[in-house]
Amino acid sequence: MNTLRERTIERWREHNPALDTTPMELISQIKRISGLLDRSVEPVYAGEGVSPAEVELLVPLRYSDESITAIRLAEHLGMSRAGVSKTLGRLERKGLITRTPNPYDRRSALVRLTATGAAAIDEVFPRELQSHAALLADLGPDRARILQALQDLAHAIETRTHRDETPNT
Repeated sequence: MNTLRERTIERWREHNPALDTTPMELISQIKRISGLLDRSVEPVYAGEGVSPAEVELLVPLRYSDESITAIRLAEHLGMSRAGVSKTLGRLERKGLITRTPNPYDRRSALVRLTATGAAAIDEVFPRELQSHAALLADLGPDRARILQALQDLAHAIETRTHRDETPNT
């Protein structure tokens, strides 16, 4: 029996034969994997006081030698500036980060991890990595090929995204 995802794609093809559904096939797998990863770490975060989205921002701050702006974090992580700003606000209220005015750009703030934030990331992030390692354990020799394909995909999307964002001159 076909999955709902497969039946949906089949029906789109039947009702719209001129429509190229191949992007739908790839994107639906990416979304499926993302959802599975999110669900797999739920037990890691149960009762921790931080969310996976918050930890995603704390990880690059943990061993950074310098303060980082929210814009740079958003670009580094491929997240929206608004989403990063909202998450940083929650982290600041929890005492996990500090934000200080950027002396080089009054419109931005420099973000730094607090000692409490470092302790939180040191506690939860290794457990998240263990969870991910268990999920990927059965990839075996295909792991390097899959990683390369995912890197190629990310590069292609970044290239297209940056090209589409660049105004024509």
